[in-house]
Amino acid sequence: MTDTTKKQKLVVIGNGMVGHHFLEQLVENKGTSRFEVTVYCAESRPAYDRVHLSEYFSGRTADDLAMGHIEQYRSWGFELRLNDRVVSIDRDAQTVTTESGAVGLYDQLILATGSYPFVPPIPGHQHELCFVYRTLEDLDAIRAAASTAKSGVVIGGGLLGLEAANALRALGLEAHVVEFAPGLMSAQLDEGGSNLLRKKIETLGVTVHTSTATELIAEADGRLRMQFKGGAELCTDMIVFSAGIRPQDQLAKSSGLQVGERGGIIIDNSCRTTDPNIFAIGECALYEGRIFGLVAPGYSMARTAVAQLTGAEVFFTGADMSTKLKLLGVQVGSIGDAHGRSEGSAAITFVDEQGGIYKRMITDANGKKLLGAVLVGDTGDYDTLLQYHLNDLDLPEHPEQLILPSNDDAASPLGASALPAAATVCSCYNVSKGRIIEVVQNGCHTLAEVKDVTKASTGCGGCAALLKNIVDDELAALGMEVNNHLCAHFPFNRQELFHIIQVEEIKTFSDLLQKHGSGQGCEVCKPTAASIFASLWNEHILEQSHVGLQDTNDTFMANMQKNGSYSVVPRIPGGEITPEKLIVIGDVAKRYDLYTKITGGQRIDLFGARLEQLPEIWRELIDAGFETGHAYGKSLRTVKSCVGSTWCRFGVQDSVAMALHVENRYKGLRSPHKIKMAVSGCTRECAEAQSKDVGIIATEKGWNLFVGGNGGMRPRHADLFATDLDDETLIRYIDRFLMFYVRTADKLQRTSVWLESLEGGLDYLRDVIVDDKLSICTELETQMERVVDSYQCEWKSAINDPEKLKRFRQFVNSSESDDKIIFVKERGQPRPATVEEIVETAESA
Repeated sequence: MTDTTKKQKLVVIGNGMVGHHFLEQLVENKGTSRFEVTVYCAESRPAYDRVHLSEYFSGRTADDLAMGHIEQYRSWGFELRLNDRVVSIDRDAQTVTTESGAVGLYDQLILATGSYPFVPPIPGHQHELCFVYRTLEDLDAIRAAASTAKSGVVIGGGLLGLEAANALRALGLEAHVVEFAPGLMSAQLDEGGSNLLRKKIETLGVTVHTSTATELIAEADGRLRMQFKGGAELCTDMIVFSAGIRPQDQLAKSSGLQVGERGGIIIDNSCRTTDPNIFAIGECALYEGRIFGLVAPGYSMARTAVAQLTGAEVFFTGADMSTKLKLLGVQVGSIGDAHGRSEGSAAITFVDEQGGIYKRMITDANGKKLLGAVLVGDTGDYDTLLQYHLNDLDLPEHPEQLILPSNDDAASPLGASALPAAATVCSCYNVSKGRIIEVVQNGCHTLAEVKDVTKASTGCGGCAALLKNIVDDELAALGMEVNNHLCAHFPFNRQELFHIIQVEEIKTFSDLLQKHGSGQGCEVCKPTAASIFASLWNEHILEQSHVGLQDTNDTFMANMQKNGSYSVVPRIPGGEITPEKLIVIGDVAKRYDLYTKITGGQRIDLFGARLEQLPEIWRELIDAGFETGHAYGKSLRTVKSCVGSTWCRFGVQDSVAMALHVENRYKGLRSPHKIKMAVSGCTRECAEAQSKDVGIIATEKGWNLFVGGNGGMRPRHADLFATDLDDETLIRYIDRFLMFYVRTADKLQRTSVWLESLEGGLDYLRDVIVDDKLSICTELETQMERVVDSYQCEWKSAINDPEKLKRFRQFVNSSESDDKIIFVKERGQPRPATVEEIVETAESA
């Protein structure tokens, strides 16, 4: 008789993301009671997150990216053998042999060997300055080489190639992308989407070479010379190959398993290879002639293999390859049949060349089903379109409205309530809407708990918004309070977090996280906390404890423009400026060849400054008496004014003097969103005060105060808050209003939306601000005085601090700059040249 209690020996070769997920699923499905598990890993560390590998260059550590831990595997009862590559499989003896000579027995074998970077056999590709972009060790090597380089080339214009180009650019290098195909991301994007992506990437300073074949890489004067088919050449300091992947199938092939003609271990719908005791999962596996190069299909294969081993009826039938991502700041989405290759398919296309947006829907011949879509420049419609595609839902009567700009007749986004229970919400972990509802009903009443149980939104994160909507809807249906936590790291909303920071006088994010949060923080809570710190304590945003929390614009104290350059916006309070200061602005613009524009907010913006020029420009402006205009921050932007009673025959009050006083008082105030104000000297309203967050209009008896206006994407007329106020009362009410807004508004909430969200609306606001209903007005005024008294011009402080100035170098290892950027004139103003213009200039020279 056989001993039915004896565990089978299960060997897993490979410990990448898919291999790790297989082990997690094995534990979750109680497979540890059946199997004695040994894991062989060729790398020196356990599984880590390759999807977010590029974040290693932006501050995340190897520990941050780690998915598996030795202690965790040990607690599961698994043996993990690192740095021990399996070199052969003896299928007859059912053994594996490693490089170290170790031999392991197996009853069942899992091949999760993944893939390897394809390096075209170009002569010279093995040079020491040629790299691949696959592992943490690869990224360490790239970083080291970049420290002595000024330029880098990525060979490959696919998803990973563009990520690599972004990494080179982030390391301070002049970046090029060389692609053999006619377009970028040709596997995911159609021609129109690819063309727009190229334009956007080129405006950010990355040079793109498509339809370009590299024939030779040779060393020349310590650099690399790339020779292209047709005779063109390009010199660079380093090359990164990202020309696709190939399945890691050599081990399977040498053991006699059947592989595809172009590679890949052939599997059936149970993920078994041609040997029934051996499974293959992830990028090494070939199913129905296809390699699935995304993590979600690999996870699906892992779940299938576990099901087969534990007796469940689960099969792999292919996977959706839709993806949403952000490349060099450009939003890109691809769904289903993005190329419209299905028979009888029809396309609906929306193109906004000025706005840089391309959207294309592929429907069936009847326009009833969504077969695919391409989105470049704006992926706001991605979640809705994906659900129509994944769940085979009927499109609305006018499907084009799903991708057209919003209007009164536009189709409503597909809400969570419209999805069937079987709808797939998270394709990475195959989590349905029904599963999410089930775990909520079974006691998971926070988003973090739902994520922990289902794993939904813990892969690529693309379903985060939809997941929260479903959880919120179900909690509301259960009669429970809907969680309004800021994010998974803080169990508080912004208002509660503000109160905690204020009462406990917390001044750093690390202290806040240690006392009241968990994890490492994210792109939601970090800038929110930074804004609160600035509102309360007004410390410089580039201090070491704060700089890592800032959004891109705050990090460099300048707005990044679409071409990768920056804008310089000095403050001009109330729009009043002396001739001497006008001359200084003109001189600076001329010296640095900047585009100048008088804005609707009565300022002069200077565009086209390169990063390393910003300190030099601001030094000249500050020496002439200018201050930062905070155009980059969520803070007071401008106070617009008319000429008032000094010049205008209709003016009844000195609007310019009041605008100067107001702007100089509130400059530097950090808030949940940007603030704009205006002062009009009479009811003719030339300063358009009633479209501002705070509007002031002169009367014969004093000032009328308007609040909650907004002239942005969701225009709203301001409400009349109080009438005929004297100067002192006007300022006191504005102090209270602004600080109450800063204290209680949600993250990135304009005053208009905040006012509409207040229970009791304008009347309640009057009770708080005028009648002191909450007994907090003295406190609000004190808080504002602290902000006013601690004001500093952030640029003046920065240019006097050598450590802060290091942030503005063009190259991380040198204070030198690259003078090869070419500008052309348009309407008499300079702008960066296009690639075609650069080529034309070079040829004429």
